[in-house]
Amino acid sequence: MKSFVKISLLCLIPIFSAAQTDPTWGYLTSQQVDSLKRNVESEKNDTLRMAAYRSLGFYYQDIKRDSGLYFHEQQLALAKKLNRKLWQADAYSQAAYVLNGLSNLMKSYEYFSEAMKLAGDENNESDNWRPWTFSNSKNSHEARISILGMNYQMMGNLWVSLGELEKYKTSLQEALKLGESINNGKVIYVASRGLAFVMPPDSALLSLKKSIETGAKAGYNRVGFSYLFIARFYGQKGMLDSAIIYAHKAIARCWADKELVVLPLAYNGLSGIFFGRNNKDSSFFYAKKTIESVQLIGTPDDQLVGAYRILSNMYQLNNDKDNAYKYESLAYQLNDSLKNARIANLTGYQKFAFNEQLRLKKLDEEKTAYANKMNMLGLIALLTGILVVALILFRNNRQKHKANIILETTLTNLKSTQSQLIQSEKMASLGELTAGIAHEIQNPLNFVNNFSEVNSELISELVDEVDKGNTAEVLNIAQDIRDNSEKISHHGKRADAIVKGMLQHSSSGSGKKEPTDINALCDEYLRLAYHGLRAKDKSFNATMKTDFDASIGKVNIISQDIGRVLLNLITNAFYAVQEKKKTADAGYEPTVSISTASVQPPLGGRSLSIKVSDNGGGIPPKILDKIFQPFFTTKPTGQGTGLGLSLSYDIVKAHGGELKVETKEGEGSTFIIQIPTN
Repeated sequence: MKSFVKISLLCLIPIFSAAQTDPTWGYLTSQQVDSLKRNVESEKNDTLRMAAYRSLGFYYQDIKRDSGLYFHEQQLALAKKLNRKLWQADAYSQAAYVLNGLSNLMKSYEYFSEAMKLAGDENNESDNWRPWTFSNSKNSHEARISILGMNYQMMGNLWVSLGELEKYKTSLQEALKLGESINNGKVIYVASRGLAFVMPPDSALLSLKKSIETGAKAGYNRVGFSYLFIARFYGQKGMLDSAIIYAHKAIARCWADKELVVLPLAYNGLSGIFFGRNNKDSSFFYAKKTIESVQLIGTPDDQLVGAYRILSNMYQLNNDKDNAYKYESLAYQLNDSLKNARIANLTGYQKFAFNEQLRLKKLDEEKTAYANKMNMLGLIALLTGILVVALILFRNNRQKHKANIILETTLTNLKSTQSQLIQSEKMASLGELTAGIAHEIQNPLNFVNNFSEVNSELISELVDEVDKGNTAEVLNIAQDIRDNSEKISHHGKRADAIVKGMLQHSSSGSGKKEPTDINALCDEYLRLAYHGLRAKDKSFNATMKTDFDASIGKVNIISQDIGRVLLNLITNAFYAVQEKKKTADAGYEPTVSISTASVQPPLGGRSLSIKVSDNGGGIPPKILDKIFQPFFTTKPTGQGTGLGLSLSYDIVKAHGGELKVETKEGEGSTFIIQIPTN
């Protein structure tokens, strides 16, 4: 008896995969369907009508297949009119799914093939496919891959109908791979569910239950088919009570989700189980339900053959020969009709596949012939081009020789001019530096000179007091001389340190990076630049502000090069505030600020940031992209070479860093140096 039930379940529940659902993974209510049907014809916007037809097609394709096909065909017509390739691919795919259910396998194959071509073309990702129209797709790429994956999955149903089980497996594996490539839970769910049928029962049960969890996580809870397939595998294992439980679960879910195409499979399976258990009433009841559900969906189905034969057997057992004969005849006629339809479909499919192969072969031959023709034309064009180029080269050879001589002369002159300009820029910087150094040294030298003169006077007084024998006064004067000598020594050493420090920062140096106190370097060059300008113009005055990050410590840089950058930026800042002061209101206070900080760039690591800011006139937007170009300057003729910022930019780049500017016309500018420190 158990063997009979297992065979019945295996035969009566075909290996179909996914029934479809609405694009938003929700379900339309009957009121929404009625509203859509009333309004879709009067809607003027073709895109909205196309989307409405798609939703109606999804609603009806598992309830009343003829209606589902009609609405998907309307979607397809509008998609062609609007030239929406992804919409066409989807319409072909969904219509093909319904056609397979209507046993029109030939047309189903043609539609699936068209969908495969359109969804397989990456160029169609430019189609305006919106996220709300398909399976949680965030963009047109995901929509295309989702359509392609579902097309492979649904085409697996067709391969089963055509008896191509290996192609079924390959098609489902491709669908799974596509679903995983974009992490689409629905495609992964339906593909995994379909692949369970090429697994042993135990593995299949585990795979189906896992696929239900995957679908639930993705928000896809339409699992009537999965429950039915679990019932099938429990039947194969002889666990008939579990098979009955899951069959009833499948029926309940399918009524709730309007997935009515599952009902004939579930009812027929239950009829077979109860027939095998000799429970005539239940078997008869579910056989009748099978017939009713097939008629409800409106399509011939293999399930009717099984139902008719079970009814015939039960009427025969009850000695009702008329009904037994009636249902046996119906089973025979329907089976014969389905068999002829399969043969016709298979013949048509084979003919179509053969013609398709001939078409592809002819297309390949045409492509090869065209490629050969283009290669020949290309070769002729190449030879012609070579000949023309040879003539041009021969004609221009003498001119090129003369041009080379002129070019060499021009380059020599340009290099000489460039060297002179760079030297001029260096000398200008040296002038600023020299003026600043002179001011820095002047203060300690003044102290040295003053205390030396005082000591000379004290020594004269000391001699006088010695002659007088005034010992107490002699000791006081001697102490003053000693104190003054210490001050002279102190300020002499201070002047010596200033000279050594400036020489260290301004000399050509070794050109190697060395640990440098960046805060001290910034402070020194701020003062030097200020005093350099003051030496040229005693009326110039400005407020200097500093904000140094004490945690930076010493940084590996070429100090003399970074010093040149700082001197250039600070001098430019003082020039900017000096120019603004000439036209600003009386309350304007020229201010130049310099700050340092250790920052973390977006890509990680640590960087040194130096900011030189001023409250001058800012940089006009029209010249902002030119300021780092060589020889560009806004200063009057003779006051600038236009190389300062260009050389500064190159120095910072050589340190692996970046020099940029933030500015607002009329309010000032901030130049930012960023150098990696690790």
